[in-house]
Amino acid sequence: MGAQATNALIYLISTLFNLYMGAVLLRIVLQWVRADFYNPISQLVWKVTQPVLAPVVNLLPRYRRLDTAASLLLLILSVIYVQIIAALWSLNIGLIATLWFAVLKLVALALSIYTASIIIYAILSWFGPGLSNPAANILYSINEPLLRPIRNIIPPLSGLDLSPLVAILLLQVASMLLPLPGYFGLS
Repeated sequence: MGAQATNALIYLISTLFNLYMGAVLLRIVLQWVRADFYNPISQLVWKVTQPVLAPVVNLLPRYRRLDTAASLLLLILSVIYVQIIAALWSLNIGLIATLWFAVLKLVALALSIYTASIIIYAILSWFGPGLSNPAANILYSINEPLLRPIRNIIPPLSGLDLSPLVAILLLQVASMLLPLPGYFGLS
């Protein structure tokens, strides 16, 4: 297989894995923050992830607010992703390295999702603070636990809330500090 075909295949596999792992991660986060289950976005995430999780969700009990079945699926997907990408790059990595890169990939994915959600949340706030729509409600549920502590340290200045900017900056710095090789993708 030529270099261009390999790059295209890696791009396709990375995109598909990132999208599905992002959906599973959102399912975990939405349950963790107790977002509105009947919100259309929550329902979409639920319907996309439920077919894969339905057989095991009853076998693995929840731990408080943590969906252990979804967490295990997310780790398995990440390990499979790392192994596929390593095989396509002709890399031979052991089990410990695979698990390490899989966990780093999940952290990078979480940082990317939170960064994107805060950006969208901030943009939506410009067009109508307190705007009630499904996306704004879900974004509030996801981001508020992260933004509230920052607001306690840096209160709004002249009515301008700088907490999203600070959060995005911190998330990007954390993402840059991850020791994840470029071929496994930082997002």
